[in-house]
Amino acid sequence: LAQAKIPAPGKHRRPPASRRLRRQPAAAARAMFNARKKILKAKGATPTDLEEEVAKALFDIEVSPSSDIKGDLRDVCLCSAQELEVKNRVALVIHFPFRVWTKVRKIQGRLIRELEKKFSKKHVIFVANRTILDKNFRRKGLQVRPRSRTLTSVHESIMEDVVGPTEIYGKRTRISVDGTKLMKVILDPKDKDKE
Repeated sequence: LAQAKIPAPGKHRRPPASRRLRRQPAAAARAMFNARKKILKAKGATPTDLEEEVAKALFDIEVSPSSDIKGDLRDVCLCSAQELEVKNRVALVIHFPFRVWTKVRKIQGRLIRELEKKFSKKHVIFVANRTILDKNFRRKGLQVRPRSRTLTSVHESIMEDVVGPTEIYGKRTRISVDGTKLMKVILDPKDKDKE
């Protein structure tokens, strides 16, 4: 009779290569599932491929040992992501829920640099999801409409989000004879040498 080698109680044999290879997709699926937690969607809505890619990039930055913003990224999640064609480059616009916007705002410059490394040749822009209440807000059961929920205020806030991490220094609106409006936004001159 042939005797099979049984390992000692304290020692474990390594599984054969075929079994080791089968485990790797499970690890990738686990990482993808964890990255999926970074996406906050309405119930039943499925995230797009771009949103999953951005969520995976955020998760990679969070778990990387060399990252200095990993603690701040723990509670950060995104609502949506979309690509826009701007002149000759592509801009990646990432929408965050308003409740995590203060955390994103703190690390905005560093996070933009990290994401631009991962998505090469794309500008990365962060925008908070804000609510606009129309003039018949009383139908919704509200007594007053906060100034922050008006159309003008939300649009101004979105403009500040788009130019962040720098700040708006001034605005000029030029109305031409035919009625078209051109708004010039002057940014803080201290950030002129930065990209």
